Amino acid sequence: MRGFRFNKIGQMTIFVIVALIIVAGIVIYFFAKDRLGVIGISPELKPVFDYYQSCIEQESKNAISIIQTQGGRINVPEYLPGSEYAPSSSELNFLGFSVPYWYYVSGNGLIKEQIPSKADMERDIGDYIGSRVTDCDFSSFYAQGYSVQLDSATANARISDTRVDAELDSKLIVSKGDNTATKSSFVVSTNSKLGKFYNIARKIYEKEKKDAVFDKFGEDVLRLYAPVDGVEVSCSGKVWKTRDVTSDLKNGLEANIGAVKFKGNYYDLSNKKNKYYEVDLGENVDENINLIYSGAMPTKIEVNGEDVDNELMIASPVGTQEGLGILGFCYAPYHFVYDVNFPILVQIYNNEEMFQFPIVAIIDNNIARQAILSELEGEDESEVDLCEFMTQDVEINIYDSNLNDVDANVSYQCFNQKCRLGQSVNGKFMGKAPACFNGNVIVKNENFVEKNERFSTNSENKIDIIIDRLYNVNLDLKVGGKSLDGTAIVSFIDTNGESTSTVLPDVKNIKLSEGNYDIRVYVYGNSSIKIPASKRTQCQEVTRSGILGFFGSTKEQCFDISLPETTIEYALTGGGDGSVYLLEEQLSKGELKIDVDSLPRPKSLEELQYNYASFEEMGVNVQ
Repeated sequence: MRGFRFNKIGQMTIFVIVALIIVAGIVIYFFAKDRLGVIGISPELKPVFDYYQSCIEQESKNAISIIQTQGGRINVPEYLPGSEYAPSSSELNFLGFSVPYWYYVSGNGLIKEQIPSKADMERDIGDYIGSRVTDCDFSSFYAQGYSVQLDSATANARISDTRVDAELDSKLIVSKGDNTATKSSFVVSTNSKLGKFYNIARKIYEKEKKDAVFDKFGEDVLRLYAPVDGVEVSCSGKVWKTRDVTSDLKNGLEANIGAVKFKGNYYDLSNKKNKYYEVDLGENVDENINLIYSGAMPTKIEVNGEDVDNELMIASPVGTQEGLGILGFCYAPYHFVYDVNFPILVQIYNNEEMFQFPIVAIIDNNIARQAILSELEGEDESEVDLCEFMTQDVEINIYDSNLNDVDANVSYQCFNQKCRLGQSVNGKFMGKAPACFNGNVIVKNENFVEKNERFSTNSENKIDIIIDRLYNVNLDLKVGGKSLDGTAIVSFIDTNGESTSTVLPDVKNIKLSEGNYDIRVYVYGNSSIKIPASKRTQCQEVTRSGILGFFGSTKEQCFDISLPETTIEYALTGGGDGSVYLLEEQLSKGELKIDVDSLPRPKSLEELQYNYASFEEMGVNVQ
């Protein structure tokens, strides 16, 4: 009896185990059929699944291509426009593609970053594939009698150095006749160096952010291609055309930024002098890297100085009115201050792929980027973008001097931030502005003088602004009753001390508005006056060394100064100084006739001294 019960129990146990195995097999069968792939697919249905797989692969390649072209983004951030202060906006338009900046200056002057992480890129690729595969075209299979049912899809992507893997959850059911097959999970692997290129891009960006390498190259170019600080040995001064200086600087940036290399094996330094252009990232780069700047890209070049306007940059001579006796010759010192923002597009590439991203390099007050960053770091207000808080309703009415409506660009400046409000219509702007006490409305129209009016938007909501029209005027200069023979610098200085200048005969037109002006005309002609080489001894009191110097004792120390022979190629031969009030009625005629007296062409220093002394008594006649 005991043995019988044991056998019966053992048989029941075996039956239970067999039943569990069968149930588990059924569950695994249906789970595998639903989740892992195609079960029992016939050759007749396989082309549909192959097509869908190829469609996923193509969308994966499309996503990678877009994300490489757009600086690591498929869905670019909201576009933020630039301004006259910072024209770069939040993205660079390159060959029709909108490439978001990784680092830039916003329209109101704030430093901003928008760098995608690798997780951001993986999410963008997954979202792109999931949203696009539902558009795969099965029409050719419908025409052959297939029934295709495709559910919504979700995808996850993983980026490595040499490939991008994507896993798609999308239930595809295909039927034809009595055959039916289902697949719910698809995996694609695309050969791509997206991950490797992105890692190199991050290293370049971190190097630029830490050491400002592009900004420092830009500063060197500025001092090489544009007048910054210096002295010209001349009694007629020195004049540069602002447009020519700007053009030369852009050309210099194009040539030099394109020559920068990152230490590695993708280039050959045929000339050791080119080591200057080599940047060390800490490890050798084994992929191609290209830097692009073009003068056609949105670039800010702003020049400031005592004698600077939109047309001319002037170095005025020193040592003239004093009669040249003290210095022994005339000289023209100059110091111009530049603010420059220019974009650089960084491209990492091989024969099949390219990853690119742009940044903005900054030169502030002739100094590479640290001048701006040191001002921003540690200040809470630098994180507040006032232009994002347009809360105040404002009405701005713009008129000319005859109270006619004028359309113009309207901006608002609060502290150091400048926000573009928009364009007036029929002389009226109605819109939003940030709340600010003692801010300024800035109104600009190329045919009018820029106007800046105090306006507190936190307590006022309406302002009327009158702006003065600019007239393009041709200057007809007579020297001693005759046409100009030589070069003349003509300056119009208004009551605010703002100067507008031109150089005749090169630029005969000048833009002026109604108002009172101090007019100064300097006429220069060829000269061959030579100042012979000379030596002079100069002495000064210096502190004695040792214990006597500690108690303030001094001694006289002398040293020799050698002055080389100098030729004065241009000398003052006429001109004058006077005041005049110019009416709109006069300016609208488009021409001003200016008469000044002439001076004898000097042949010696004594005669040159006489000319400068005589100039102080000479006037200007304006018709």
